[in-house]
This record gives sequence, structure tokens and C-alpha cells, in this order.
Amino acid sequence: MESFIDILISYGYGGMFISAFVAGSVFPFSSEAVMIGLLAAGLNPTPLAISATIGNWAGSMLNYFIGRLGKMEWIERYLHVKKDKIERAQRFMGGRGAWMGIFTFMPVLGSAISIALGLMRANVVITSLSTFIGKAIRYVILLYSASLLL
Repeated sequence: MESFIDILISYGYGGMFISAFVAGSVFPFSSEAVMIGLLAAGLNPTPLAISATIGNWAGSMLNYFIGRLGKMEWIERYLHVKKDKIERAQRFMGGRGAWMGIFTFMPVLGSAISIALGLMRANVVITSLSTFIGKAIRYVILLYSASLLL
């Protein structure tokens, strides 16, 4: 895994996009490690935040559209997201709908929330916007915190 992170860091902003996309989808990956490595390497924080936000947003929207297919057995079998995790995400959202996409930044529930929004057929425009806002806030806070430490 460490060498994979090194490869992504060598790709700069493109590597940030890829790592954030993978992390935003259902695959377990730490885009934070890549971001901190790129920040330490001297990359500009603003394009770094933009590429991370867009990549992570795209990964979450992939989850949304997979959920929209409505095939829970596929979600469990191929994405390894259990039905109880989806149900927990739906309880967390409490019928609030598409604006709950802002919480897709959460490490454990984020993927399940985006899949659940798709299963619920939440408004795609509002889901997309709220997810983007949540991801942007996440990476701006991460960059700010990391810049204080570096």
C-alpha cells in the first residue's frame, strides 16, 4: 500500500484526484495520506483541495448511481457493503433526503450514505451539490490542519 501511495504522490494533482476518487467510493483507501504527502512535497494547497474534492465527490456519486440501480444483492456481493450498514445510514438520515449528502465525508458511514441516497432515489442535483459541499469542507479542514503541522 505504501508504494501505491508513493506512486500517487508522484502524479501530483492527478494522483490526488485518483486517490480521492478511490477513497470516495466504497474501496477503503486513505486519500489523506496522499494529500499530506503532496502538501509536504510543496504542491499548492488550493488546486490540491480542488482535485481532492472533485475526485472524492465523483467517487461518492459513483456510489449514488450504484445505489440507484437498486440491486442490494449486488451491493452486498461486489461492494461488500452490508444491508445493515445501509439501513443504519438510512436511519441516520431519518427521511431528510438529499441534503444528507453533506455527511458523505464521514469515514465509516459516508459510502453507505451515498449508496442509500441512490437506493432512496434522492434528488440527484441536491445530492450532488450537498455531497460536493461536504467533501470540500472536509479537504479544506484537512489542508488547514496539516499546514499548521508542516
